[in-house]
Formats: sequence, C-alpha cells, structure tokens
Amino acid sequence: MTRAKLDKKPQDVAAMFDGIAENYDLVNDVISLGQDRIWRKAVVNAVEAYSGELVLDLAAGTGTSSESFVKKGARVIACDFSLGMLTTGAKRRGGASTGGVTFVAGDALSLPFADETFDAVTISFGLRNVSDVDRALRELLRVTKVGGRLVICEFSHIPVEFVDKLYSTYLMAALPKIAGAVSGRGESYDYLSESIMAWPKQADLARHLQDAGWSRVAWRNLSTGIVALHRGFREK
Repeated sequence: MTRAKLDKKPQDVAAMFDGIAENYDLVNDVISLGQDRIWRKAVVNAVEAYSGELVLDLAAGTGTSSESFVKKGARVIACDFSLGMLTTGAKRRGGASTGGVTFVAGDALSLPFADETFDAVTISFGLRNVSDVDRALRELLRVTKVGGRLVICEFSHIPVEFVDKLYSTYLMAALPKIAGAVSGRGESYDYLSESIMAWPKQADLARHLQDAGWSRVAWRNLSTGIVALHRGFREK
C-alpha cells in the first residue's frame, strides 16, 4: 500500500508540515471541534504505558501527544520527519530532551533505532502521510520488543456509506477553508483532505497490519468512525 497516487514526494510533505508547525496544534483543535483531545486520551489508554517503559511516538509533530505518556511514567521518543515540527516542539519545552520527552528526527521507512528497542510504538494521524505504509508497519515491528504493542490512531471511514460521503464532502470543501482561516496555509490542508479520503477502511488496514507481522490485531471506532484505533502485538 503506497501513497504515490496522491502525487506528493516525501520532501514535499515534510516541507508542508514545516510550514504549518507553529499553528498545527491550534488548527487540529479547531477543525476537530476539540475531539482531538478525546482521541489522544483514547490512544494513551490503548497503549497502556507503564512507569519505566520506553515508548516511540512516531509522527509526533510538536510532541503534544508525547506528553500524555510521560504523565503515565513512561519515557518517550518523539520522532518526526518534519524538522519544523520538532524544532517548534523542542522550543516550547525548553530543549530537545526535557521532561521525559526526547525529540528525534527520523523517517518512518528507515527508523534510526536498533531492533527491539521499544516497549510500545504508536503513530497518530501520520501513517497515511507515509509513502509506503506496509514498509513503515514492518519498521515499527522491527523496533518493538517481543511482547510489545502497536497503537495506530488515524482518520478512517464512517460505516454508513452515505454519511461517509457527506463527511468526505465536508473534508474537501470546508476543512481547507477553516484550517486556512486559522493557519493562513489552507492549501496544505487540501492534501490532508485527499489523503484521508484515499485511506483504506478499518478492516483493510487491519489486514495490512497482519501482513506486516503484527498479531492479535483489532480496531475500534471513535467519533462514529471518523477516527479508528488499531492495535497489534509483536509475538515473535
């Protein structure tokens, strides 16, 4: 499963996120009507990070999602391929390695970590922006310890087809305008809308996880399926 059909090169995607880094968290809050906070809490509960564990938060952006794991006592590596996002996050927190969060630049297709490094790995709203999703899922498996787990939070599809089509219409028409009014970079959100619409349905993504080697794969919908959580384990 690749994202080539959206005609965006990885460096273009990185530059796009660099450009919206300063207002990224605010825009997310506005366009989701505050639901992003509920989704982040659901991810933390699904990851079940314990004190002393090491968590990889991939596509962490400015590190907002990473902070929640630290509150559980875990150490977190916030990894992203957008230097603008990482720089913004580190600046807000007073350094690249403070408060239990360490910011690391990295590509999801070739993670800069040794085999079996992390107790848990997670990625929220970033997997659909990777050019080769299957390869990224295998990379996440590689850096996860045996017995470790993966949690993916990603925009998905509402099970009722006509409602899903109405939602898609909103994504293409309203989301870029609202995001543009807040961030001044509405054109960046045209691509994000397209990537959400092109994303596979929940059961299809689950099969990709299984094919990549993840076991006990399951998912559940949040906000009626606008977002879905997928979870898997590395058993060998």
